[in-house]
Amino acid sequence: MTDTPTATTDWRAWQESWDRQQEWYMPDREERFRVMLDMVEALVGTSPRVLDLACGTGSITARLLARFPGATSTGVDLDPALLAIAEGTFAGDGRVTFVTADLKDPDWPAGLPHDTYDAVLTATALHWLHREPLADLYGHLADLVRDGGVFMNADHMIDETTPRINAAERALRHARMDQARRDGALDWAEWWQLAAKDPVLAGPTARRFEIYGEHAEGDTPSADWHARTLRDKGFTETRPVWCSPSDTLLLALK
Repeated sequence: MTDTPTATTDWRAWQESWDRQQEWYMPDREERFRVMLDMVEALVGTSPRVLDLACGTGSITARLLARFPGATSTGVDLDPALLAIAEGTFAGDGRVTFVTADLKDPDWPAGLPHDTYDAVLTATALHWLHREPLADLYGHLADLVRDGGVFMNADHMIDETTPRINAAERALRHARMDQARRDGALDWAEWWQLAAKDPVLAGPTARRFEIYGEHAEGDTPSADWHARTLRDKGFTETRPVWCSPSDTLLLALK
């Protein structure tokens, strides 16, 4: 369980701070969210039941509800600090439920309030998993997504057959990130240092590092691997619907 939010904590400010830190890594972050919600609307309508997978602070949920007020969202994550921000931000909103669960635990879906969802959405999170547990997770998602429903994953998906292209893109991206740092942008480590000093977030942040350590390292397989694995697990159509030089938004239709 996360700590109970207090009235004096500015949860919106923490949300905005998280967004700015994430945008340092992904300047096109809002574009991938826009396309994700476009495809939600196209395939399951404007009042979907959504599972926000590895939800963090609820970034997807916030954009989902702003665009589709009739939607509902279940956010699931294991990080107590990010869940504290999410719970504080959406406190009192009956459309949103949060569940603490470890996606590597095969029984994690048992804690969800619904058996099926119109859409399961996730962004920049599943690269923390290695291929085998990620493939197992995709099997669970095939059971959770209703027939005609969708799963979308926006994440780092690296094509290892193009090493020179990858190196050139990475060099340019990091040069721009270095300039943004000189202009005052916070990186991931600095953001967590601030969270550790906050009176309300200090406890959840300490527990977060007990769970994950300094940083978990998973895999970043290609979009082809994700598409092929999702088809093997029970989805009928899979393909990218947006991409950047380093990231892909992959859609799987049940």
